[in-house]
Amino acid sequence: MQKRALISVSDKSGVVEFAGELCALGYEIISTGGTAKALSDAGIKVVNVSDITGFPECLDGRVKTLHPNIHAGILAMRGNAEHMAQIKDLGVEPIDVVAINLYPFKQTILKDVVTFEEAIENIDIGGPTMIRAAAKNYQDVAVVVDPVDYDLLITSLKNGGASIETKKYLAFKVFEHTAAYDALITGYLGRVTGQEKLRDTLTLTFEKQQSMRYGENPHQNAAFYREVGRSGGGVADARQLHGKELSYNNIADADAAIAIVKEFDEPAVVAVKHANPCGVATGADIRTAYVRAYNADPVSIYGGIVAANREIDAETAQEISRIFLEIVIAPSFTDEAVSILSQKKNIRILQLSGISIRNTAEMTELKKVTGGLLVQTLDAELFGGDLTVVTEKQPTEQQMSDLLFAWKVVKYTKSNAIVLAKADATTGVGPGQTNRITALSLAISYAGENAAGSVMASDAFFPFSDCVEAAARAGVTAIIQPGGSIRDEDSIKLCNEKGIAMVFTNMRHFKH
Repeated sequence: MQKRALISVSDKSGVVEFAGELCALGYEIISTGGTAKALSDAGIKVVNVSDITGFPECLDGRVKTLHPNIHAGILAMRGNAEHMAQIKDLGVEPIDVVAINLYPFKQTILKDVVTFEEAIENIDIGGPTMIRAAAKNYQDVAVVVDPVDYDLLITSLKNGGASIETKKYLAFKVFEHTAAYDALITGYLGRVTGQEKLRDTLTLTFEKQQSMRYGENPHQNAAFYREVGRSGGGVADARQLHGKELSYNNIADADAAIAIVKEFDEPAVVAVKHANPCGVATGADIRTAYVRAYNADPVSIYGGIVAANREIDAETAQEISRIFLEIVIAPSFTDEAVSILSQKKNIRILQLSGISIRNTAEMTELKKVTGGLLVQTLDAELFGGDLTVVTEKQPTEQQMSDLLFAWKVVKYTKSNAIVLAKADATTGVGPGQTNRITALSLAISYAGENAAGSVMASDAFFPFSDCVEAAARAGVTAIIQPGGSIRDEDSIKLCNEKGIAMVFTNMRHFKH
């Protein structure tokens, strides 16, 4: 019986060579449209699909393969005598190889300008139907959707035929491909029609951007996936100018540093260690901001991640190069700065032009838990309405500036979190504790003598007045916190007794 292969691809890389190998193995090639032309131009004999169906392509090519002569040829089970008798009576010949990849929907919607009508026209109908049919009948039909697998199939056919294991693998690739394709369409239509994100079912498409040597620890496997269709100011959009490959922890920490620095319009530098800020400062220029961020905690910054929201120049690069850092991220670097930083072979230099693009509440973030997935909108707000001064003492203009600065930083510090700041720079950060007084004790310890005259931010309310007592002993002059505790009055009363100004934000910022 004549062996037949149906080939119809949008991505034509390697298809001429693939078809040529099939011809050499005795396959008749069936094809359509542009693929048929490309193969014919290369000297490969092609039978047009319309010759198989006895029906011309119509509706601008929307209908060409949706025909029993095609689908019966794919779906007929060779080991089922009734199936084979039926297709023989119908004059249908089996199709043994299907090589199809789909209309370029992803490439279409990622263009700078695309109309809704253009996107819809690039939703493939016949292609998914044929490859799903071939994958369903995997034991008899070898189906290829990825040009990477052409050599695998040809080698298998030359060695006596594709094994069941190979055909199962190729069938898996089909459903992986169609699932991602449909998820892209769903996501696009959801965006353009304004459908809510937290729907009853959630379908996502991510593409592997990087395989990793290991995860958080050397015994864990890991990879980095990029969200399709999302671009802008995230770590996935950064261009690496120097240094070895990013690790799992590098990417997680870089993401944290980028999120914090987005909060600032003025020149700002953020140092992060283990996803927590360890030094944050603003300045008249980026060098000043870096020096102040470094001085905020010169111990913890070592081996950390630094993100800046202004170009790194030579002078700033000289300061940065004095210590070991894992990563430096900025919107741009002067050539001289890159030359200076590159003298340290282990530092990664990441250019992220969109580093100042703000995250919005329309975006979502995901957290995988065993057996499930938590999804929430991003914590993109700072305050719950107007700020409220709840004490007799009003904060000074500088204190209010420092309070707002500290509030931006504590928002991105793991809970329970306390941040001390002075003159628009952190003086002490107490992250990720199981009680708030311990978080404050850590922040005071890090600040040392700089605690005196600092302001304090707490990511959530004070359940007791003990934090106010400890802050007063350390010389804290003003406090910002959400409010909302049943014991708020205890903290307010103590602030009044100690001469400390307190501001309520009416919004908490837990970060787990």
